[in-house]
Amino acid sequence: MTNTTEQIALIGAGPSGLAGARCLQKHGIPFQGFEAHTDVGGLWNIHNPRSTVYQSAHLISSKRMTEFSEFPMAERVADYPSHRELLYYFSAFADHFKLREHFHFGTRVLKVEPVSEAPDTLWRITTEDTQGRQTTADYKGVVVANGTLAEPNMPAFEGHFAGELLHTSAYKHAELFRHKRVLIVGAGNSGCDIAVDAVHQARSVDISVRRGYYFVPKYVFGKPADSVGGKIKLPPWLKQKIDSTVLKWFTGDPVRFGFPQPAYKMYESHPVVNSLILYHIGHGDVGVRADIARLDGHTVHFKDGTQGEYDLVLAATGYKLHYPFLDHALLTWKGMAPALYLNIFAPRFDRLAVLGMVEASGLGWQGRYEQAELVARYFKGLDEGKAAATALKTAKAGPPPDLSGGYQYLRLERMAYYVNKDVYRATVRKATDALA
Repeated sequence: MTNTTEQIALIGAGPSGLAGARCLQKHGIPFQGFEAHTDVGGLWNIHNPRSTVYQSAHLISSKRMTEFSEFPMAERVADYPSHRELLYYFSAFADHFKLREHFHFGTRVLKVEPVSEAPDTLWRITTEDTQGRQTTADYKGVVVANGTLAEPNMPAFEGHFAGELLHTSAYKHAELFRHKRVLIVGAGNSGCDIAVDAVHQARSVDISVRRGYYFVPKYVFGKPADSVGGKIKLPPWLKQKIDSTVLKWFTGDPVRFGFPQPAYKMYESHPVVNSLILYHIGHGDVGVRADIARLDGHTVHFKDGTQGEYDLVLAATGYKLHYPFLDHALLTWKGMAPALYLNIFAPRFDRLAVLGMVEASGLGWQGRYEQAELVARYFKGLDEGKAAATALKTAKAGPPPDLSGGYQYLRLERMAYYVNKDVYRATVRKATDALA
């Protein structure tokens, strides 16, 4: 058996964890994977207790813009695959590259701590299996890939609600809405998808919003919207102006449907990719309400002075970054997210990295795979004493590069680790090429 002090510990077997496993494997780096669930897939495995997908969940990006380049999805797979198709895809990816044999499944990581304060310290990891047996061992390094969409961000509402008050993480099937008066809080991608689900079961459906949104249809000119254009690079101000104008040709002005005018420019927050929500609002199936002021029994009072009666309030208010096994100081948290070099590397330690803590419109899983490729080459470069690895070690101590691409992203929890796709991928690839 391989001595654990010669192995990298990899936490998670979702999309980012599988990318990490593949790249470590490909570069011959010994590693041990840990997955709390009994199989791969992470978020996209609806049988996983930590999964927050629901029965109707599909990708909001198209398959060709999302898939791993070295393992394309089959032609028969839908443009926007369901969670069922995606679980099959990740399972096939794991089988094709024989990744399962590298994981301990049904094994939860309880604690990750450095053995010393030295940059090249070993890492002491405590795990627990399904029988409650705990094991502690020291590893050469750690790659964290436990996902970003599992820990609900539940707001505190003023007052008391007499009906059901849930977060969308608890939503699995539209039966939840049968014959109920439903209020969905938040009009992000999940909120809009679930509102469309609710239309077919609920007595009534309203959606409460604090800000305006940009709505992107899933198809433009008969093709997935994210596959159209993008070949000509424009300065941010011009791209924002052109794309927001073109968008109105396809969707109209959301203000007409009761949404506030966005107080920000396009691409400064993640757009809503949904072809049906404005359709149902336009047909009177979904009402748009203002932000919530307070709850009182079954009555919800809104900040514009109006009120409504509801049986169910469902908070589509997103998720928090959650690395419960790691002390915040180890990842140098600043505000709402860790301050990691390239959203990957902990500045203080040689072999502590996070995969998947990145959001960008159109980044796809290939963008996460490129993160994993950089991590694997960097770890290998450290082992081989490469000058490029030493240079990256120095660079990650700061200051960080600007990954915004010139966009002024909203200061929201879910935007705390948002980057510009093109700038980010180019920066990661450049660092990876230097380690070739």
